[in-house]
Amino acid sequence: MAVAAAQKNREMFAIKKSYSIENGYPSRRRSLVDDARFETLVVKQTKQSVLEEARARANDSGLESDFIQDGVHIGNGDNSPTVEDGTQQDETKNGHLADADIGDDDAKGDEDYTLTEEEVILQNAASESSEAEQALQQAALLLHMRDGMGSLARILKTIDNYKGCVQHLETRPSQVTGVQFDALVKVSMTRINLIQLIRSLRQSTAFAGVNLLTENNISSKTPWFPRHASDLDNCNHLMTKYEPELDMNHPGFADKDYRERRKQIAEIAFAYKYGDPIPSIAYTEIENGTWQRVFNTVLDLMPKHACREYKAAFEKLQAADIFVPHRIPQLEDVSSFLRKHTGFTLRPAAGLLTARDFLASLAFRVFQSTQYVRHNNSPFHTPEPDCIHELLGHIPLLADPSFAQFSQEIGLASLGASDSEIEKLSTVYWFTVEFGLCKENQQLKAYGAALLSSIGELLHALSDKPELRPFEPASTSVQPYQDQEYQLIYYVAETFEDAKDKFRRWVSTMSRPFEVRFNPHTERVEVLDSVDKLETLIWQLNTEMLHLTNAVKKLKGSHFE
Repeated sequence: MAVAAAQKNREMFAIKKSYSIENGYPSRRRSLVDDARFETLVVKQTKQSVLEEARARANDSGLESDFIQDGVHIGNGDNSPTVEDGTQQDETKNGHLADADIGDDDAKGDEDYTLTEEEVILQNAASESSEAEQALQQAALLLHMRDGMGSLARILKTIDNYKGCVQHLETRPSQVTGVQFDALVKVSMTRINLIQLIRSLRQSTAFAGVNLLTENNISSKTPWFPRHASDLDNCNHLMTKYEPELDMNHPGFADKDYRERRKQIAEIAFAYKYGDPIPSIAYTEIENGTWQRVFNTVLDLMPKHACREYKAAFEKLQAADIFVPHRIPQLEDVSSFLRKHTGFTLRPAAGLLTARDFLASLAFRVFQSTQYVRHNNSPFHTPEPDCIHELLGHIPLLADPSFAQFSQEIGLASLGASDSEIEKLSTVYWFTVEFGLCKENQQLKAYGAALLSSIGELLHALSDKPELRPFEPASTSVQPYQDQEYQLIYYVAETFEDAKDKFRRWVSTMSRPFEVRFNPHTERVEVLDSVDKLETLIWQLNTEMLHLTNAVKKLKGSHFE
């Protein structure tokens, strides 16, 4: 039910410009971190406006969405309980926790009722259509009861009057001063009735607080995130609509043919849906020529400066006739190659996505890649990601199992994360996947995609000019980054396995109140929030351990023979 609010909070905005001089023109460096920070500000501002708008509608005397202070209507039948003119009918008295619980009804009847953020999110979902309004919603209510267990029966009666079904109920002594018990009630009811139930309970003086959780025990404030790979069709929001005609400093600004070409390729990405084959692009001679210049340069620098994992995967791509100097690889061919080696796949993107959308895709082992090519006047620099950066920078290491696992874990950590945590994850991504260094036989090697596709910064990073620090996610995630010149600080990983171990420990300290795992068989992200799910997972792990134990026994047996 958070989807509607999430969609309202995710729009296309212009990002601030940061400039550097490279290849003779002022260039803009696009940053996932910068976009994530800007996205946080936008989400806060948009969320506030959405709340204010919904609250204004709720306080409007002409409101037709059942948020009426003087009379509450539930359901469609004539026998639904109502409150009119401050006088309660007998049935309504039981349904609304009795007169003593409600307090001064005449006084409350004159007050404006202020929706909480949870109710606004629920209202947004219900307001999409009449069908959405009557859709069944599973939710959990946490009630802090001032008057003890005496009000529990009346709570159940209220739920029954709102045509709800109680699926689970538990209580415990409260640790809050002035509250005797906390009650967790899981219910199933229509969205509109759930809204009315929450409203009624919040008006009662019997409760110190009423908190709403959606199904799977995920707070209604938790940002929407995809649960299946097909949901990535909704994760294609561009943080900016950055196109060459919008900035006169772009090398393609004065090239009408180039601008039209970019538009055509972007439309192909926008039309792509889950399950479709990735459309091929008939690259021009000029575009293939730009690729060839960069490709040959990478071939020259790779033996000395790239990490062994990058070089090994690069050679496999060459052997598969995917990486060749004279032809830009097609994403479908690259995607098939990755699927065989690490389970990663590609899907076309029209440009730089929002940080949340991009990271969420990694959780499904999906890398969203552009298909357009940088302008031929600037072969060694691009102001935004292009397919040359994606192919030569990212693809080789996505074919390495250890690095692919690290990339996916960043993505999994982003699902349902707060805006501030998305910023931190984006910063970790920036200093590792884009600009990371690692040790290899006591020598520094590059594994960051931005380094391996940028000649100048690669040589700078491996010189004695910048400061080198060991990779520690807690400090890396809050380190200011350089977006106008070369980085002043780079982080060095001992190994990919060491980086993954440190990252896992750091992620465990994040505020997200649930854990997730990716099921590769169903292409679905599973929220581990129940004993049944954990028991199923344990059974699967025990089966795997049995196979591994049998394999060890057989190997030992053959060794002694």
